[in-house]
Amino acid sequence: MIGTEFAMNFWHWLVLGLLLMLIELALPSTYFLWMGLAALVVGVVFWLIPGMSFDAQVILFAVLSVSAIILGKRYLKRHPILSDRPMLNVRGAQNIGRIATLHEPIINGVGKVHLDDTLWKVFGPDLPLNTRVRIVAVDGISLRVEPLNDAADTTPSHHDSDSSGDGTGGD
Repeated sequence: MIGTEFAMNFWHWLVLGLLLMLIELALPSTYFLWMGLAALVVGVVFWLIPGMSFDAQVILFAVLSVSAIILGKRYLKRHPILSDRPMLNVRGAQNIGRIATLHEPIINGVGKVHLDDTLWKVFGPDLPLNTRVRIVAVDGISLRVEPLNDAADTTPSHHDSDSSGDGTGGD
């Protein structure tokens, strides 16, 4: 009978650690980063102690992974990564404050605006085509708008008194 037992070497752990870190690049969540670091540590420990049993390696990997994830999350909570563009990956939120013209009228609370290269579904009060609106919030993958009340906006709206009318916008 041929043995099917797999013999783990230290370099298997090193490769696993690097693969987990590559997965982290594709699926940024920081969990794979910490697991990758744990696998690298297990590889180094197994290189230093070559007689370590497979069970001990797996237990060490599990303990190091959980510990690294907990400590890493705690550290990142206390020391958040600051960015000069915090809304870079929150595409809809980048549009809050911008002014747009309705591409389709808002009927029964739903319409569309064209921003940059994208046609966005918008929610707001019923308004006719070509009304200028300000984006005020993000609602899932849609935008919430309100009519823009400035000197250039001649579109009548029943919500004129609700808006600040200060004319400052995100243009």
